[in-house]
Amino acid sequence: MGLPLREELRGIEPYGAPQLDLPVQLNVNENPYAPSEAVVADVAQAVAEATRRLNRYPDREFVELRAGLAAYLGRDVGGGVAPEQVWAANGSNEVMLHLLQAFGGPGRTALSFAPTYSMYPEYARDTNTRWVVGHRAEDFAIDVDQARALIAQERPSVVLLPSPNNPTGTALPPEHVAALCAATAEAGGVLVVDEAYAEFRRAGTPSALEQLPDNPNLVVTRTMSKAFALAGARLGYLAASTEVCDALRVVRLPYHLSAVTQAVALAALRHTDELLGNVDTLRHERDRTVDWLREQGLTVADSDANFALFGTFADRRAIWDGLVARGVLIRETGPEGWLRVSIGTPDEMAAFRAALLEVLP
Repeated sequence: MGLPLREELRGIEPYGAPQLDLPVQLNVNENPYAPSEAVVADVAQAVAEATRRLNRYPDREFVELRAGLAAYLGRDVGGGVAPEQVWAANGSNEVMLHLLQAFGGPGRTALSFAPTYSMYPEYARDTNTRWVVGHRAEDFAIDVDQARALIAQERPSVVLLPSPNNPTGTALPPEHVAALCAATAEAGGVLVVDEAYAEFRRAGTPSALEQLPDNPNLVVTRTMSKAFALAGARLGYLAASTEVCDALRVVRLPYHLSAVTQAVALAALRHTDELLGNVDTLRHERDRTVDWLREQGLTVADSDANFALFGTFADRRAIWDGLVARGVLIRETGPEGWLRVSIGTPDEMAAFRAALLEVLP
């Protein structure tokens, strides 16, 4: 007897980047710099204290953590983010799922513009939300007029726009955010600006957080996985109106953030300056990598993230396989013919460059 699996899930492979034990891991946009011993000690103490209370459920409203995240976001935009405007979950993936559970569903539509993060259609699928995808321009920017027309036509309840975009690294200009917020509001929807890589954006690139006061339908998501070097802790969060946060409280599972997760995140926030101390180094290495790839005659998308999308190759799998054979793992993702490399340490990037030179046709 077969299992009663939903028909739309039959034959689908689980999401996930290849996990290969290679010396140079540059495929999932991690921060390559591990937390210092001071951070490790503080996290260990915080977890020990939380462990003494594991017989009790955690604070289901994670009040202290929301206050800490609000204070951190306030540094980015000069204050103005209240704890009641912050929501958090187990990675930005669960944050996005909460948003689709609350604002998507049967008879509703979620919309984005390809190429973009490959999990978005899966969030829609998992919540029985209709998925519509528009397309970006050749330089991976969004044509605002075409985007507004598509939003008016499809009337999505959720529009998902990463900035910087994954896998291209493209940031949204603030005027585009404002225009698409207005178009989404007219359609009766919420606009989600996914800023998972915001800390890596180039100088002068503003955050969509600045537009929260003027746009009650705007949601800005962040993560501690990237710049904070906390991928293993699984803590994502967002800032939005209190009405949005209250809606997410309805769909969240009880006590969804463990006491240990909350303790780890709070300890990390106490070391914000140290944990973000390598962001400038990674920005410099990113820009150096982009310049070097272009010197090799390759096309590279402008990036405000901690990765670079480059190409184009008649057989990108052959390039990927050649790098793997030389101990370097990058990501085969994005439009056909393109590859994405995460930015690692100078030694890791030197190994990537040497290996790529050997496999370029």
